[in-house]
Amino acid sequence: MMIPRRQLLIGLCVAVTVDAFAPPIIAVTRYAQHPTTTSHNMMPMSDVLQNTIMNLDQLNNSILTMDQAAAETLAGPFFGLSLFPYLAFLYFLNLPQNETPKGVTVGFATCLLFVFLTIPAAIGAKVWYGVSLADSDWLHGSAESLLTVTNLVTVIAFRQALSYKEQEMDGIGATMPESMVSYRPMVNLVGGLTALAGLTAFVPGLMGAEVHTPYLNGFMDIPFQLSARHPEPENALTVGCWVIHISSLVEWLVAMGFCWRWADVSNNPKWRGLTWGLLPLHSSGITACTYHLFYNSIPVLVPLQAMLTCFGNTTAMFAAYRIAVSNGWRAPWGEILALNEEDSSNAIQEEDSQSLVGFEDLGDALATDNDWTFIAKLFAGCAVASYLVKYGELWFDFPFESELYLSLAFIFIPSLLNSFKWWKRSQDPTFDGWF
Repeated sequence: MMIPRRQLLIGLCVAVTVDAFAPPIIAVTRYAQHPTTTSHNMMPMSDVLQNTIMNLDQLNNSILTMDQAAAETLAGPFFGLSLFPYLAFLYFLNLPQNETPKGVTVGFATCLLFVFLTIPAAIGAKVWYGVSLADSDWLHGSAESLLTVTNLVTVIAFRQALSYKEQEMDGIGATMPESMVSYRPMVNLVGGLTALAGLTAFVPGLMGAEVHTPYLNGFMDIPFQLSARHPEPENALTVGCWVIHISSLVEWLVAMGFCWRWADVSNNPKWRGLTWGLLPLHSSGITACTYHLFYNSIPVLVPLQAMLTCFGNTTAMFAAYRIAVSNGWRAPWGEILALNEEDSSNAIQEEDSQSLVGFEDLGDALATDNDWTFIAKLFAGCAVASYLVKYGELWFDFPFESELYLSLAFIFIPSLLNSFKWWKRSQDPTFDGWF
């Protein structure tokens, strides 16, 4: 009986991992049970190390040679499991004790719309063209635009609520935005933007779009071939699709910054924990962009993104749980890991309310702009970055070489710097950051 290749690959990954760590564990166990046993009854340490190195090398080769089908098979369970902690995150965030602005809850909840509407797009790409969603630009851009809607609505609602709260703290009379106390304004915005995103999928579909039909007909792309070092692959993202991806990353950073500032206006430092909780999800977004930077040629990044998404949804859930507990909510199932304990450091000192200058502080830097000019400036900056990425990478060799370890550097170096920046900010509010 022939074993399907992707099942064989998964089994191989599990087998070599177990085999790599089993010998030293067995050796230690035997020694613990029979400390006086002579060395010929044990595997020599040099053999253990050699066997471990060999099996890790096999695991490394399996990862490097992973095909798209195996990558999607590995990613599927993580994406599926990630839904449950995200639903819990929304539940905890929306508890009345937290007084979370209603529009912010709508923004985060819109991510569910992105998840569920991406499924038919992925099925369409596979059934119609035999490719993954990422390799069909018009379907990919239409689906991913819903993620931009999610982050944009979250940022706008948070921005409105923060502006009101900070003016109130400064003794300036201001009208409370409806999005603070009602779901309706942001639900209406989500509905309109989702309908617009739907048109970008339905219109090309009715007109017989092909696998590599550009998103929005490539209206933002340079209309002539550049004499760059490399020709552009046919599955390269259009500028419009890059704008969606980059703006999603920037909007998420802005939302993280808003969570940090909300800790000040609500006098509850647990909101800063939500900034930390959202960090893995930002790394997940970086992973997706890195995958596209290498023209979708490193399949293992797909399950890596799925794992980061699952982990990030879990940390976001935990952070929202801590916010709820700090505001007086008690879990009906009782004390868990002392999470229902009172926090004696619930007050925030005024000197800790200073802010940094970075992507996460664009909301503060553009505080004098209205919502429309804020959005226009944000997307203009993302458009410039998109042109630089799309056409700039054609002058380098690395995007065409599928180097796994380089791609991991693109993901984890910014993530670690971002984490260190937030840690530094928590220790020193005068720290200016780097990005």
